[in-house]
Amino acid sequence: MGFGQYMAKELMRELGNKSREFFEFVMPALDMYEDGSDLVILIDLPGFSKQDISLRILDNVLSISAKRQRNESTSTGTVYFQQRPLHINKKVPLPIKVTEEDQVLGSATYVDGVVTLRIPIPRYNTIPIS
Repeated sequence: MGFGQYMAKELMRELGNKSREFFEFVMPALDMYEDGSDLVILIDLPGFSKQDISLRILDNVLSISAKRQRNESTSTGTVYFQQRPLHINKKVPLPIKVTEEDQVLGSATYVDGVVTLRIPIPRYNTIPIS
């Protein structure tokens, strides 16, 4: 292998590492909307196993974490580019108020690489004044 080929290979490897680091920082893509009395959050996590995904809510922040192992068995030759993230750790502020006294009970499903999280929106009762 010549020096030029070696440099090109190293450049592609470094580009792949930086690209993967970037995606680990910005991912996962998500949508958030109200549906009746629930806040619905769709989280794209393709390639992660359901048991390797963790969702937590604390102080109005949703923490999303996921981890997978690099699959070395799929590459039998030189690896030129690796962009798929191995770790996800993202914190998302929620548009609903959650206090320490509130016990937030939501439900989540994982189908085709998408987590659908439904969180009941706490409603405050207004007190009528007579």
